[in-house]
Amino acid sequence: MVARLRQVRSPGQVADDLLRRFGLADAGGRRVSAYSGGMRRRLDIAMSLIGSPTVVFLDEPTTGLDPEGRLEVWKEIQSLADSGTTVLLTTQYLEEAEKLADRIAILHQGTVIVSGTLAELRTLLPPAKAELVERQPTLEEIFLSVVGTKQARP
Repeated sequence: MVARLRQVRSPGQVADDLLRRFGLADAGGRRVSAYSGGMRRRLDIAMSLIGSPTVVFLDEPTTGLDPEGRLEVWKEIQSLADSGTTVLLTTQYLEEAEKLADRIAILHQGTVIVSGTLAELRTLLPPAKAELVERQPTLEEIFLSVVGTKQARP
C-alpha cells in the first residue's frame, strides 16, 4: 500500500524485497495486527525506506527489539548511511549512538547542551587511563552465542 501511495514502480516487488531485507518475508501474508512489537518496529523502518528517500528520520528504531533484531536494524541503518542516505536518529541507548552516529547532539530537558563527533565529545572529559580489567561477556554476547547468531556489529 505504501509503495502504491508513493507511486513506486513494481510496488509488490519493492514490498517483498523490503520484507525479506528486514526478516519479515514469512509474515508477509499475515495481518500487521498479528505481528509482535519487534516485527512492527522493523516494518515501520522498512516502510520508511520505500522510494529510496535521501533523508530518513528514525525515532527510537530499536525499542522493543530482541538483541538479534537490534543488530539487524543497526546493520541496515549503517548500510543506509554508507549509501549516502542522511539518517537522523533519536535514541536513549547511548551505545546505539556510539555505534551509528557520525555526529551526536545531547539533549537535556529539551535543549541541545552539547554536540559534535564522538571524538570531540570525549575530549570534554579527562583522558582515559590504562587499567588492566578482566572483561566478562555481556548478557547480550551470551544470548547471541547461545542462539547461534554471529556477533558482527557495525
